[in-house]
Amino acid sequence: MAITIGELGIDRLSVRERLDLIDQIWDSLPGAVAPDEVPEWHKEVLSKRLAEAEANPGGGVPWREALATIRARRP
Repeated sequence: MAITIGELGIDRLSVRERLDLIDQIWDSLPGAVAPDEVPEWHKEVLSKRLAEAEANPGGGVPWREALATIRARRP
């Protein structure tokens, strides 16, 4: 059974604390996962985005670069 936000007390955190928690969780994820750990709908979204990227090369930035830009804008 999945653990809920309420059980963990996350619903009592401020917005800033929740965003910091998201960062911590994101940073704790491994750089690669086994294919059987990826939900089918993720694979579908990735396939769609790959097709879009191939149709418009140079149309975006790597996610780490985008994340660094977002973090730099934080107060």
